[in-house]
Amino acid sequence: MSEDRAAEIAENRRLWAIVNERWTDAAAEGMWRRAEMAWGLFTVPEHQLGVLGDVRGLDVLDLACGTGYVAAWLARAGARPVALDFSGEQLATARHLQTRLGPDFPLVQGDAERVPLAGGQFDLVVSEHGAAAWCDPERWLPEVARLLRPGGRLVFLTNSNLSTLCVPAEGGVAQDRLLRGQREVHRVQWPGGGFEFHPSHGEWIRQLRRSGFVVEAMHELYAPAAGLDHPFYEIVSPEWATAWPAEELWVATLEPQR
Repeated sequence: MSEDRAAEIAENRRLWAIVNERWTDAAAEGMWRRAEMAWGLFTVPEHQLGVLGDVRGLDVLDLACGTGYVAAWLARAGARPVALDFSGEQLATARHLQTRLGPDFPLVQGDAERVPLAGGQFDLVVSEHGAAAWCDPERWLPEVARLLRPGGRLVFLTNSNLSTLCVPAEGGVAQDRLLRGQREVHRVQWPGGGFEFHPSHGEWIRQLRRSGFVVEAMHELYAPAAGLDHPFYEIVSPEWATAWPAEELWVATLEPQR
């Protein structure tokens, strides 16, 4: 890993320690207590999208898991999840909620670009607003391919490329016009110091194919007509997100080796 990339990861880790302080116990607990998997800023129920299918008995990695609520949902649905994140503070919150609420599953501290787990042990990798934005796709997608069994699936959620193009350079909420060039947002440093990746659709497909994946679907997620602001992450307003997609939910399958 280059010194520049190591510095970016260290900066992101610092920012997520701050985020964890703001992500109150009540907010994190509310996510853990949800009865059903839901996706994104506007909590679109999994049963409306059906991207995961039946996860009972599957070995699942929740990559860049944050406070671990997705892994908790998967465990209650009958999966065998492992939750991984590079933030010790986020994992501490996850461990606290796991002790209080259950269920029990492994929590691992590690970088999604260099996962400290053996390959070929998962049927499904899920990342909900985690690896896709904060990790270099040239690094984390090959890692997922290594970790999956042949025919395994990757499901990841990230900000829409369009929303990133519409956010002012000084930060804030997406506007109703393009404010950045397409190539500018592949790698973005926000005013607060964080580094993110927002490839174009063509680049996502190229990187997924390069790592051996076949793209099965890409769902564009909008806010409901009566949508409310997300309590933490505000890159789009509900009004913007009813007109344009705020998030993209990608589904891909790892081709069996020939």
